[in-house]
Amino acid sequence: MPKKPATASSKKTPGAPAIEVDASRHPPLGMPAETFLRDYWQKRPLLIRNAFPGLESPLQPEDLAGLACEEGALSRLIQHDRANDRYSVRHGPFEESEFPGMPHQDWTLLVQDVDKWDADVAALLPAFDFLPRWRIDDIMVSFAAPGGSVGAHVDQYDVFLLQAQGHRRWQINARADAPQDFRPDAELKLLREFEPSHDWVLGPGDMLYLPPGVPHHGVAEDACLTFSVGMRAPSAAELMGDYIDTLAGEADESLRYHDPDLTPPRDPNEIDAESMTRVVEALNALRMNDPDRLGDWFGRFITVYRAAGEVSAGGEAPRSRIEIEWDLQRSASLWRHPWSRMAWRRAHAKGGAARLYVSGQEFALPARDAQTIAAAAELDLAAYSALSENGRACVLELIAGGHYRLGVDEGEDDDQE
Repeated sequence: MPKKPATASSKKTPGAPAIEVDASRHPPLGMPAETFLRDYWQKRPLLIRNAFPGLESPLQPEDLAGLACEEGALSRLIQHDRANDRYSVRHGPFEESEFPGMPHQDWTLLVQDVDKWDADVAALLPAFDFLPRWRIDDIMVSFAAPGGSVGAHVDQYDVFLLQAQGHRRWQINARADAPQDFRPDAELKLLREFEPSHDWVLGPGDMLYLPPGVPHHGVAEDACLTFSVGMRAPSAAELMGDYIDTLAGEADESLRYHDPDLTPPRDPNEIDAESMTRVVEALNALRMNDPDRLGDWFGRFITVYRAAGEVSAGGEAPRSRIEIEWDLQRSASLWRHPWSRMAWRRAHAKGGAARLYVSGQEFALPARDAQTIAAAAELDLAAYSALSENGRACVLELIAGGHYRLGVDEGEDDDQE
């Protein structure tokens, strides 16, 4: 069980950046983004009081419960048996009838990718534009009854824990030598030992930043909602696996192990040092030495990595270009599908060329077009018209693939869903 920290949370090691700041005058970080990235990002935790001053949760607990009943939502229900210190987990979708009968304490409901389901939750993401957007994975929302917790654990990615409603006590172990062995008796990856170095209670608008590998334990003081803004951080094994698959799929069959410099071996059964040198040469011949080819692989990879939902074209016949442009002229807009992930990259080739990556696809475009399309959750007539012909053709192809739908301003009829 977690122990109380031996030192007060507000104490600061001489010469080290503060571990707690008030962001009332400079939300959401309490400092310039450059300072945060230099002193804290992937280096040390930071408690940010008033990161979102006056925050009112865009989501209510009943909304989260309703979402957890949806077939396509990734949800978990974690209950804690205090008497035996045992955690149990069930995966959704759940039945609506389950929630009214839940205990008054010691359980947590978690739903992934809530920003893809709720536009008001997604509206929080621009506050994190000090980070590359393609690095942000999702906003997970958890509701915890009093005493609710998922246990002491570590994450292998950066996370911002924003308190949206109620109060949660967070304990962390910021020591460099914090134990990270797991309990053998738990369904979840929980820490065998956890002795906190800091102990805080967060209220609405407060936010805790944790770099990868910092042990932490959150317990609801009262019924509360917490928004977790998590990062995409593929492991080296995941990167290598996809990279090698791509290399193998694109490999020229003529690239093989060869030994034109072969001399009679001392022992015909030995794999000698010269043979291994040739093996390395054969592998090196497959490497993506072209920076554009390497960039295209990564752009495709990162826009599908950890995607919990897919974009697909609807069953209806695609609308023609003239129909789409007519609707845009009549005040309609193109709304990006919430599961559509986009990023862009400048190509090394000259001439202002760039690549737009959309959920694993790539499009060669002028840099201005790629930048515009990747940044826009909505394209109106002005934005669409400002694109080059190649840019507009790309948008039309994305519409046909389901990455956009035509929508009208609120209050007008919309028959395009």
